[in-house]
Amino acid sequence: MMMRMLDQGGMPTITDGFRQADEDNPLGYYEFEPVKRLGKDDSWLPDAYNKVVKIIYIFLYKLPPEHRYKVIFMMRNLDEVVASQKTMLRRRQEGDRLSDDQLVSSFDEQLQQLDLWIRKQPNFTVLYVNYEVVIRDPAEASRDIAQFLGLPLDTEAMTRSVEPALHRNRSVEG
Repeated sequence: MMMRMLDQGGMPTITDGFRQADEDNPLGYYEFEPVKRLGKDDSWLPDAYNKVVKIIYIFLYKLPPEHRYKVIFMMRNLDEVVASQKTMLRRRQEGDRLSDDQLVSSFDEQLQQLDLWIRKQPNFTVLYVNYEVVIRDPAEASRDIAQFLGLPLDTEAMTRSVEPALHRNRSVEG
């Protein structure tokens, strides 16, 4: 969702189209396979200046320190993340070895460690964006993102790009 918002807002995105839109993500993944080789090959990074690239949190550690990064970190309810991942795994007929609680606990611990690490990095600036807030008020989220990036993004197009109907794996609160 965030990559689509940025794309619609006018930011050039770096994607390769390798992973096609599917039932789990009908608007596409906006991924770039070379990200998975960070730490071994970062030769593509100079081409990413002033562009947007999706980087899964575990690869942030592998970004070389000689560059400056503005990170928009999408936070989401971890129960929903696990539900989404398990749905995707079932569709692919891949098994999962951990219980939902174990996965949530593991993700939570990893994200806390990342937060501590990233706050110590002088070359990182981070905007934490709550997924639920974006769904609820995409206009405000779009303005916050444009302000963080310091760019004249098309916040109306960003707002229109948010598809609340695709928020399918919701946590149930009692």
